[in-house]
Amino acid sequence: MTRSIYSLFFCLLVLSSCDTNTILKDNYDIPKAKWFIKDTPSFTFEVIDVQATYNVFYNVRNNRDYLYHNLYLTHYLTAPNGKIIHQHLDEIILFDQVTGKPSGGGLGDIYDHKVLAFKDFKFPVKGKYKIKISQYMRQNPLLDIVSAGFAIEKNN
Repeated sequence: MTRSIYSLFFCLLVLSSCDTNTILKDNYDIPKAKWFIKDTPSFTFEVIDVQATYNVFYNVRNNRDYLYHNLYLTHYLTAPNGKIIHQHLDEIILFDQVTGKPSGGGLGDIYDHKVLAFKDFKFPVKGKYKIKISQYMRQNPLLDIVSAGFAIEKNN
C-alpha cells in the first residue's frame, strides 16, 4: 500500500512540473566538445497556437577551458513550407571580458546559459517548424562547447 502511495505521489509531482508553455526544449550534445563548422544541429517542433507570441532562447553549455569570452551563433527558422522565415547572427557573452566570471550558472567546470535569441515572435501558420543552429566563430573545430540547443516558450 505504501509503495502505491509513493508511486501516485511521484506521478502527480511529475505531471505538475510539466510546463505546457514550452513547445521545444532540446539540446544537441557536441561529441568530445569539438563543434565543427559543418555541424548544424536542427530541432523540429510543432506550433498549434498561432495567435500567441513566443520567446526563443539559445541553450549553451560550455566548460571552463573555453578560450573566448563570447560565442557567435546563427539560427535559421524554417516554416512548414520549407522557407526560412527568421535568420540572425547573435553574439552570446559566456564570460565577463574583464573579470573572467562566467555569465551562466553551473557546477564545477561546466556552465549553462539560457540567452534570449528573439522575443514576442508570432508563427504565421500552424504546423511543424525546424530551427537550426551553427557556430560562427570560424575556428574549426570550436573547442569546449559541450552542447547547444533551443527553448521556445509561449508567452502568457
